Amino acid sequence: MKTVKERLFKLPDREEAQREVDEELRFHLDLMTDELCRDMPSDEARATAQKRFGNVEQIRDQCVEISRRRHPAMRALKLFLILIFLVGVLVRVFSPEYHLTRVGDILMAVGFLSRLLFYVRGLNPSNFISKPDDSSPLKLVDSKVPFTAYDQSRRTPVERVISYK
Repeated sequence: MKTVKERLFKLPDREEAQREVDEELRFHLDLMTDELCRDMPSDEARATAQKRFGNVEQIRDQCVEISRRRHPAMRALKLFLILIFLVGVLVRVFSPEYHLTRVGDILMAVGFLSRLLFYVRGLNPSNFISKPDDSSPLKLVDSKVPFTAYDQSRRTPVERVISYK
């Protein structure tokens, strides 16, 4: 019972989550390297595994954010905000007096706006960047590099052309 209470009320620690994610990513990278070592030398296998794995820092940051969002205290807070909104609706609907309906309006606004803040805070702009669609047999550009709106350094195509000159 004590460990459950400690886990629920302990604030999410970014460094601890980062250590766990680093260990997990290192484990998967080592597994991929071991698998590739069967076919090529170890240095080349390590480089190929890192290239195939992708940007480790970006993956780590995303995993840390996901682990912080999934923390039991954050879940409890979000559920509490939904409860405040529902209590506001009930007060608004079932109260005959004007000043109580105003309290219901305030409760609904606090619950809704706080929950909306958590939702907007969790949005990630990289989710909305276009991804290549390979479902069509018609290819407009015959290229190995898919077109993306931004590159790794967050530059637009126009900024990339300017920087190459």
